[in-house]
Amino acid sequence: MRTPNLVASALSVAALFGIPLAAPAQDHGHPEGDPERVGTVSFPVSCDPAVVPAFERGVAMLHSFWFEASARRFEEVAAADPSCAMAQWGIAMTMMGNPMTRAAPSVERMEAGRAAAERARELASSSSHREQMYAASVVAYYEGEDRSHAERMAAHEAALDALRRMHPEDAEATTFYARAVVANAPPDDLTFARQRAGADLMLPLFEATPHHPGLAHYIIHAYDAPSLAAMGRDAALVYADIAPAAPHALHMPSHIFTRLGYWDESIETNARSAAAEPQPDAAVHPLDYMVYAYLQQGRDAEARAVLDRVVADTDRFYGSLLGYNLAAMPARFALERGAWREAAKLPVPEGAPPYVEAITRFARVIGATRLQTTALGAARGDAAALAQLHATLAERGDTYWATIVRAQRIAADAWVARAEGNDAGALLLAREAADVEETVEKHPVTPGPILPARELLGDLLMELGRPAEALVAYEKTLEREPRRARALFGAAQAAERAGRDAVAREHYAALLEVMEKADPTRPEPVVAKRALGRR
Repeated sequence: MRTPNLVASALSVAALFGIPLAAPAQDHGHPEGDPERVGTVSFPVSCDPAVVPAFERGVAMLHSFWFEASARRFEEVAAADPSCAMAQWGIAMTMMGNPMTRAAPSVERMEAGRAAAERARELASSSSHREQMYAASVVAYYEGEDRSHAERMAAHEAALDALRRMHPEDAEATTFYARAVVANAPPDDLTFARQRAGADLMLPLFEATPHHPGLAHYIIHAYDAPSLAAMGRDAALVYADIAPAAPHALHMPSHIFTRLGYWDESIETNARSAAAEPQPDAAVHPLDYMVYAYLQQGRDAEARAVLDRVVADTDRFYGSLLGYNLAAMPARFALERGAWREAAKLPVPEGAPPYVEAITRFARVIGATRLQTTALGAARGDAAALAQLHATLAERGDTYWATIVRAQRIAADAWVARAEGNDAGALLLAREAADVEETVEKHPVTPGPILPARELLGDLLMELGRPAEALVAYEKTLEREPRRARALFGAAQAAERAGRDAVAREHYAALLEVMEKADPTRPEPVVAKRALGRR
């Protein structure tokens, strides 16, 4: 089935909410229309009335995770009104960074945030009770020395819950509370109870205030899961046009578009985001999503061009969450195309966190073992390195990334076993890897696994001459990753070899829709057209 006409859908949703849609960006940094638009926030405070508009703009930027710009705005408010407690609250909130990443801020940002939180509490002592509670909500995060980020976020959420219950008239309190509820959702709760609860709080507010950037943003995060993504579609269609000046607002709709397999829409919104990013090398997050979408469509030359946009001096990003995207792009580019030799030779990033280095080690193993050459020794070395990376993450108590790297390690071991001729062991490991990977939901940093473990199980089953079982693996992959080209092609070939011609034709037809813009060098559309009797 083709994706719906999202331009028409966006116009319909925008008309419903009364939101003017900006045209997509072309060769400039912002979409047409007001390049300064960041959405509308109503946030009464007891500060000098002259600084309230600037404060509310800072909050709007904060809601779109435009932290640097937001912090500058709050600092300007604090300079204009040194007694404004909420300006210090705003600074403390920006220093926390993106709560959805489940990662603590740097030491420097933690210290700056703690100082701002304490200053907010001090100044709020002579302000309203509501502002005192806002100050208490950031103090709850920053106070104490020996607490984990999860413990800090739990305390922050509890303080916000108290605030919104004491001041039910304050929609911002409910919005920030709902944000914390979603951010604190356990990644292994596949019922998505917290995400649903947060969305239930935000949806009525979004209907009442459709220009609010935070509500659109956090609703997308709440529904960023395969079983929920369709419910986030309306927010995704309008968020980029609520706050077109904010790079992250331009990117976020692609979280839903990726979940639904809307590759054109993901490419467009991430192109706008990357163009709006003041620092080109900081755009690696939307660029990774773009590479992923281009590869699904078989547009390899355009994916390569995106990779080339990343500036050469990016080593400083390997130590941060952005390192994931830097390592993921070349790994995806090689693996999705079946360029096993490229994958086997990927350089290992130095000084990267374990979960970043694991990306490259995993890709190298898959590439080397598929070459069926003397590269097996190198594959064993990378597989051993993956085991050590997993152990390091487990020792640190980083449960989420330990689970992801464990799945990568087991999948890598499966292909090493296959290369060694241990087919029974390889199959057991491949099934285990798929089961482990599916115990958690993906992290917001990534559009999806580097290669889904269950898709790799399908590959292995095909090599072992078990196409009916491979078809099940590929189709289960597609439940989590809709319109994923490699899984569609695998499912079509598996069905064909299993004698299920109608199912094969269905998957081949879906593949051709996804890859209708593919480069002529991609073999999949050629195979699909031949199978369907098309030229």
